[in-house]
Amino acid sequence: MELYNLKPAEGSTHNSKRVGRGYGSGKGRTSTRGHKGAKARSGYKKKIGFEGGQMPLQRRLPKFGFKNINRVEYKAINIGLIQALADNLGVSKIGIEELINAGFVNKKQLVKVLGNGEITSKLEVVAHAFSAKAEAAITEKGGTVTKL
Repeated sequence: MELYNLKPAEGSTHNSKRVGRGYGSGKGRTSTRGHKGAKARSGYKKKIGFEGGQMPLQRRLPKFGFKNINRVEYKAINIGLIQALADNLGVSKIGIEELINAGFVNKKQLVKVLGNGEITSKLEVVAHAFSAKAEAAITEKGGTVTKL
């Protein structure tokens, strides 16, 4: 085998369509683009959502809702999870650091403690916010609640 007798595999290559090279080629004049219209012009590019001049779907549907720029987003942590974490670690104080180390929250997130589950021991809980039910459940067992 030499460089001069190398050939691509049979059927793997084909000649490209040469348009606009006169009538004799069979692909002259309109160059396979049909007659007139936007698609026959050079520089044509279909816009996203264009439906042939019909009113596009995104303009037919009504706008609704709004985003409150003052919304404070909290990561919800239940008291049942806090009790389980305290039992695992063998501590009586659960704060943001313990939750971050356990992988429940990110250090950028604000934490709100919710009242789902039950507390069985006296705990000192530190978080950014508490629901009324969670606060009552923690203080009922003799624990303390600290808001950051």
